[in-house]
Amino acid sequence: MNNTVLQIPVDKNVRNQAASKAEKMGFSSLQEVVRLFLNKIASGKIDVTFEPTVKLSTKATKKYNKIIDEIESGKAQTKSFTDVKNLMKYLNEG
Repeated sequence: MNNTVLQIPVDKNVRNQAASKAEKMGFSSLQEVVRLFLNKIASGKIDVTFEPTVKLSTKATKKYNKIIDEIESGKAQTKSFTDVKNLMKYLNEG
């Protein structure tokens, strides 16, 4: 096996938190996690994308939380469909 050492400067707190999380997930070391991740990328088994995080306003957050609460409590009227055909029929009947 032709190995090389990869050195990456990382904040100590980030490294320690990641190592702790890796251990809780059952990995023997943080290095094992990095090796697994690199192998998955190299083999094309995972892709990594970076997208900006959307931060909702306080007003929007309250609005969506209220909607979620109404759905979960059964107060909101919801409808479910078993297939796209029935969904489209319902939407087109308007």
